[in-house]
Amino acid sequence: MADTTENKRQRIAILGSTGSIGTQTLDVARAWPDLFEVEMLAAGRNWELLARQAEEFGPDCVVIADQAGYRPLSEALAHLPIKVYAGEDAAAMSVVSSSVDTVVSAMVGFAGLAPTLAAVRAGKKIALANKETLVVAGELVMAEAKRCRAPVIPVDSEHSAIFQCLVGEMPSSVKRLVLTASGGAFRDVPAAELDRMTAADALKHPCWDMGRKITVDCATMMNKGFEAIEARWLFDLPAERIGVAVHPQSIVHSFVEFADGAFKAQMGMPDMRLPIQYALTFPYRLPVRGGSDYDPVAAGALTFAEPDAAKYPCLGLAYDVLRDAYGKGGGCVMNAANEVAVAEFLDGRIRFTDIYELVRRVLESVPPASPRTLEEYAALDAAARDAARSAVRASF
Repeated sequence: MADTTENKRQRIAILGSTGSIGTQTLDVARAWPDLFEVEMLAAGRNWELLARQAEEFGPDCVVIADQAGYRPLSEALAHLPIKVYAGEDAAAMSVVSSSVDTVVSAMVGFAGLAPTLAAVRAGKKIALANKETLVVAGELVMAEAKRCRAPVIPVDSEHSAIFQCLVGEMPSSVKRLVLTASGGAFRDVPAAELDRMTAADALKHPCWDMGRKITVDCATMMNKGFEAIEARWLFDLPAERIGVAVHPQSIVHSFVEFADGAFKAQMGMPDMRLPIQYALTFPYRLPVRGGSDYDPVAAGALTFAEPDAAKYPCLGLAYDVLRDAYGKGGGCVMNAANEVAVAEFLDGRIRFTDIYELVRRVLESVPPASPRTLEEYAALDAAARDAARSAVRASF
């Protein structure tokens, strides 16, 4: 095995270790202990799970963003030589350590931007699962990645699929990218019935086991819009060359059309450990231990369809942002408004169909901006959140 991985044990930091991607990254580390050493773990509020992870993997340090979790986490780990930090800035300071080779960016939402950018500026390899980082500040992050020679390898199944399809290809030969989408929990629900759907309904994803926020984003297809914006920055293609196809079986994770009419697709069972492990071991491939094999003969037909624009208006809204219809800061505003809207929906204060309406109103009410620094993005994010909360109080 050493010959296929350059005989180097990779030291990893995981931002968002208690979430879906974070826990599955630890599954990969657990499966290949001779290849991966966990150096840092960071979480938002779940200090109990973070403590259990730290006891198992013995990182140099752990970070809990919620200050209230610092004391119980410190007490839980007092018998171990593990440093404990707290606060939103602590993760950004920890990932730049010389003991870290690779940073898995798996925090949810805007919170992942600052530590990911810090890791990029430190020249770390980035395994990127936090799509909001590029939705909010793709121009800044990718410019810094180029300047600092920090490789950014996608973990999202769709972007990993495209990345895999492009290995060995000339960028000039790419005609278009097509992101596949399951259609989310409401794929088979008529558009006229969506306003009656509850949070419990939205969280029943037909194919993937993910966190609550991203599962709701899949139901609105805002997640796919985010992925189109992410693809723009990862693969340097405009909106008109990035398409979406609804693929209920979730076997084809995305595909690429080339100038000569040839298509490449990456296929496999819906298991996030595959793209996580590929990002960590690229350009090598290793078995996914405990994974299930895909049998194309037994699986039967694969189908694809155009997304229903009336049913998924958030997707169209995201494409407007991708085309800069709301200024260079449109992605930052849209993400902030969407984070507020999804939280309000999950708490039962707005309807499912109000998510789109709230995000649209905020995009139209916040003046267009062209942020250039992390501080300017943070200020725009705060302004958009304030606008979203005010809109909820006034109208919903």
